[in-house]
Formats: sequence, structure tokens, C-alpha cells
Amino acid sequence: MRLTPLDIQNHRFSSRLRGIDAAEVESFLHLLSEDYEALLKERDSLEGQVRELAHRVEDLSRNEKALQETLVTAQNLSEDLKKTAMKEAEVLVGEAEVRAEKLLAASHRRAARLSEEIRELKAVRTRVGAALRQTLESHLQLVDSLTAIDEADQQHDKITYLNPAEGHEG
Repeated sequence: MRLTPLDIQNHRFSSRLRGIDAAEVESFLHLLSEDYEALLKERDSLEGQVRELAHRVEDLSRNEKALQETLVTAQNLSEDLKKTAMKEAEVLVGEAEVRAEKLLAASHRRAARLSEEIRELKAVRTRVGAALRQTLESHLQLVDSLTAIDEADQQHDKITYLNPAEGHEG
């Protein structure tokens, strides 16, 4: 059982023969009572501080736990965002590769068509050149024959001019 400062102050010792000085005992008990009361008040104050600190520790523990959960969530979110970004990048690269392949194939087809058209145009040029050459040669032959006819007519006219009588016979 705990003593209170009041218990100490009110305590009375029994007297005996050759006992101790009662005033000195009373004075000592009074000092003891005051010190004990001060210690109890200090203990109560410290218990209050301990309770307050325990509440703060509890709050800080909750905050720490919340921060840890937030950090874990942020790390998970960061990982998810990285994975999503990587997947999106892979999709974009894949789409770009498909488009590039299509463009390349279309370019090859166009180049093949242009090459074929060039070959056909060269063949047409060759045929047109040959036809033009043939036409020119034909015209040259026609000019030559017209020139020959002209020369023959001129020869005939010369002869007729020199022999006017011959010209009337014919």
C-alpha cells in the first residue's frame, strides 16, 4: 500500500521509554512529506509527458506507416507508368516499322513501275526513231525521184527549145 504525503504528515509514533525527540521526528516527517509530495507531482507530470510522447509516437508511427504506404504506392505507380510507357513505345515503334515497310514496298513498286515505263518509253523512242527514219528515207526517195523527173523535164525542155519542131510532134 502506497503512502501519501498526508499519511506521512499525520503518522504518529508510539512513545517508549528513552524514546526519540518527538519534535525532531515531526520536523523530519514534515520534510519527508514535502519531498515525497514533490516527487509524486513530478512523477505525475512525467507520466503526463510520457502519455503525450506516447501519443506523438503513435501519431508519428501512423504518419510513417502512411508515408511508407504512399512511397510503395508511388513506386508501384512509377513502375506501372514505366511499363505502360515502354508498351506504348513498343507499339509506336511497331506501327512506325509497319508504316516504313509499307512505304518501302510502295517505293519499290513505284520504282519498278517507273523502270518499266522508262523501258517502254525507250522502246517507243526506238520505234518512233525507226519510223521517222523510214519516213525520212521515203521522203528523200520521193525528193530524189521528183528531182530526177525535174531534171528529165528540164532535159526534155532543153531539147525541145533547141529543136522547136520536135516539140510539135509529140
